[in-house]
Amino acid sequence: MKKYALLGEKLSHSHSPLIHNEIFKDLNIDATYIKLECKKDELKGIIDDLKAGIYNGFNVTIPYKKEVMQYLDEIDPNAKAIGAVNTIAYKDGKVIGYNTDYFGFKNELIFFNVLCKNKDAYILGTGGASLAVYKALIDLGANVYFVSRNPKDDKTISYEELGNRNIDILVNATPVGMYPNVDASPVEKNIAKKAKYVLDLIFNPKITKILEYASSKMNGMYMLVGQAIKAEEIWQEKEYNKSIEELVKRIEMMVWTLLEDYLE
Repeated sequence: MKKYALLGEKLSHSHSPLIHNEIFKDLNIDATYIKLECKKDELKGIIDDLKAGIYNGFNVTIPYKKEVMQYLDEIDPNAKAIGAVNTIAYKDGKVIGYNTDYFGFKNELIFFNVLCKNKDAYILGTGGASLAVYKALIDLGANVYFVSRNPKDDKTISYEELGNRNIDILVNATPVGMYPNVDASPVEKNIAKKAKYVLDLIFNPKITKILEYASSKMNGMYMLVGQAIKAEEIWQEKEYNKSIEELVKRIEMMVWTLLEDYLE
């Protein structure tokens, strides 16, 4: 039986095992997927476990998407351009890093028919996931800026400056608004409302405050499922040929049921 794991610092609320187990069923793969909470100084040893055959692959989440790169033998060009890794595979004696967040978000933009070419896009936050969002938007032809409380380069503006900009696409890549802080929003209502498209990488709650302000339903579930599918395609070296939309709906039903049970 193959064994995969999600690496991160705090993983109690992750639904990755549920998603990957559904994909295993669809691909008829005999495998398990676990959460593997670890500290920064344990990463090298865990990567060695992959080389030793104890694991067959990893996903990586906060706060290790950049940190883990130093322990890899090779980094996929796309992940190198992004500057972050969220999927690790062991192939031909090499530990190789990939970024499947990119594919998940890019496919979400296409699925929701978000028009990007020559549009002004703003990403709230500058963490690992935001780097994949940036490249996806750039590759689809958008003019892209990060928004930070401490701008450090010409690709980044302040939240104050955002209020004076034309906003075609607004993406929340911060944790602001995530359960249990469901009444919080990274921007004021007037800013969210003036954007033509608003997307949130958060999926719990299903409609965050910023999405509510913008009357948008584009949460992070499609990206989450999409990046998991791409990771499995890399690990299994086979294409997922079933409906992504059907899988997203299936996962949503399971996740919302779990959340309702948790909240009761």
